[in-house]
Amino acid sequence: MRIGHGIDMHAFVVDEADTTPLVLGGVTIEAHRGLSGHSDADVLCHAIADALLGAGALGDLGSNFPATQEWAGASGVRILERVAELLADAGLAIANVDSTIIAERPRLAAHAERMSAAIAGALGVTTDAVSVKVTSTDALGALGRGEGIAAMAVALLDVRVAG
Repeated sequence: MRIGHGIDMHAFVVDEADTTPLVLGGVTIEAHRGLSGHSDADVLCHAIADALLGAGALGDLGSNFPATQEWAGASGVRILERVAELLADAGLAIANVDSTIIAERPRLAAHAERMSAAIAGALGVTTDAVSVKVTSTDALGALGRGEGIAAMAVALLDVRVAG
């Protein structure tokens, strides 16, 4: 077994006219402005991808998905699909992923189940292998002031199923 952890955070777009959607765990959250980033800024998918890459000793998010034209606007789900391919090529299987979104607003708990399903689909695992939790900072710090969203993830890989 191998374990990895990942973290990502992005600020909300500042320009009120910017129509960038808020996407978390592959799910578009309506009625809230999006996060600023080179890709779709899906902090949950990015944290999970980084945890999986770390567990597989396959580098990090930035080295695998650099801020180039190829990955401009890329969805977090696409990134997860590619990470799953890299892991399979290395003979590693995803055992489970546990993640936490940290956000003061919007309220996200009602979306956690859909996020889990989207992530599981991208990774090719069952939904019971993907946990998505949501918490706030109780108004502490930049996240508590509603300036952005962060996510953390832990991933467990199984090397025994390698072919």
